[in-house]
Amino acid sequence: MGKNSRIKMKKIIIYLLVNLVLYLSIETLYGQVLSSPIGGLAGSPMRMGFGARGIGMGNALTAVLSGQLDAYYNPASLPFVTSRTFNATYCILSLDRRLNFLSYTTNVKPNAGLSIAVINAGVSNIDGRNYDGLHTQVYSTSENSFMLSFGLKPDTSLSIGMTTKILYYSLFEGIKSTTLAVDFGSIILLKPELTIGIVIQDIGAKYKWDTSKLYGLRGNVIIDRFPLRKRIGIGWNSNKLNFILSGELEFIGKLRCVRFGTEISPVKGLSIRGGVDQITLNSDVQVKPSMGFAFEKTFSKWATVFHYAYVFEPYSLSGINVLTLSIELK
Repeated sequence: MGKNSRIKMKKIIIYLLVNLVLYLSIETLYGQVLSSPIGGLAGSPMRMGFGARGIGMGNALTAVLSGQLDAYYNPASLPFVTSRTFNATYCILSLDRRLNFLSYTTNVKPNAGLSIAVINAGVSNIDGRNYDGLHTQVYSTSENSFMLSFGLKPDTSLSIGMTTKILYYSLFEGIKSTTLAVDFGSIILLKPELTIGIVIQDIGAKYKWDTSKLYGLRGNVIIDRFPLRKRIGIGWNSNKLNFILSGELEFIGKLRCVRFGTEISPVKGLSIRGGVDQITLNSDVQVKPSMGFAFEKTFSKWATVFHYAYVFEPYSLSGINVLTLSIELK
């Protein structure tokens, strides 16, 4: 790509970025206040984050390009992946909830990346009772997202990415929903240590419920749409100080949310993290502080990393413990 072409592309990207920021700003100014909290909208478990690193940093990874990268936050980060990585995450939650993650991420030479990931969430031990109030059986729900992500770096200062998601929800006997959704993302490198990320998520995401099999003629068809997520973030990475600082602004439907995250590596093999999620600008939803750490053991051709995060959950009896085991193949 010639010098004039690169300059022209940068001007186009900057123009699109400015227009997106103006659009989001106008929408914020004239949008109505959303009365429902974040957790009351369709697909809320799919918005809780992905893995102990991201959750421990307040989910503010839209523009972060160093360390372990997950396409969940921005598929445009995949071209910056430097190794093949397997991740398995188990979350400990109250109220009989479950949340688990699996992912495989790899670089695709010369300037691309690929990721396959799964999110599994649900609630177990639901006490079923009949009209007389007598116990019948125990129920459970299963909400899942199967994701395939691809990212490409057409220029040294620009990367783009896309995620295709299959959403599957088993709510009750005979009541299931399977739909398709997509995410788009981009990252602009202003400087080697300064980046801007833009993401639009859950395009076309919805659950379609048909209760005619359960209630017959009394059944109905209901479409429960996900709120469209639009996010812009900024990240700063100091290689000299081994320090990362990130922040972002997200629009979830008509809800405005700010989050911040940080990570520091005081010694080799140890990372300490912290963040604040769910700082809403037009709602009384309570914030979700988080913190965590990671230990890494490196071998000749691979490395094992144990990540841990704790989230102070405002609407629960206790916080969320997140445990991730990563295997990185050099």
